[in-house]
Amino acid sequence: MNLQLGIRGQAHTTVTSLNTAKAMGSGQLEVFATPAMVALMEQAAVNSLNLPEGQSSVGTSLSIVHTSASPLGTKVSATAELIEIDRRRLVFQVEVCDEAGQIGEGKHERFIIDIEHFLAKSQSRKLEL
Repeated sequence: MNLQLGIRGQAHTTVTSLNTAKAMGSGQLEVFATPAMVALMEQAAVNSLNLPEGQSSVGTSLSIVHTSASPLGTKVSATAELIEIDRRRLVFQVEVCDEAGQIGEGKHERFIIDIEHFLAKSQSRKLEL
């Protein structure tokens, strides 16, 4: 695994009727939804990683603030920077901005997993009917 502190990833979107608080059920207004911002933060972190075949990462923790509303048509981008590595645990500092400035920030934690083992373990959670 070739991970280094300081690696960065980005993700971009535009606020549409599909990613508003109203559409996602997290509010009543047609502004960029917090759940959409969270997904963009995770995508930026994932985009920073170049893991070996057979491995992936899963999000396990978020501590964020969403400080400004972004209206329909606004371009939004997230940047994630790897700030801590503890074996398979990765911590990212994330920032989200729209065309007017910062709209959110926080920390995001991910764990590196072996895909086959992870999927087998998740399948074992199925209840027998």
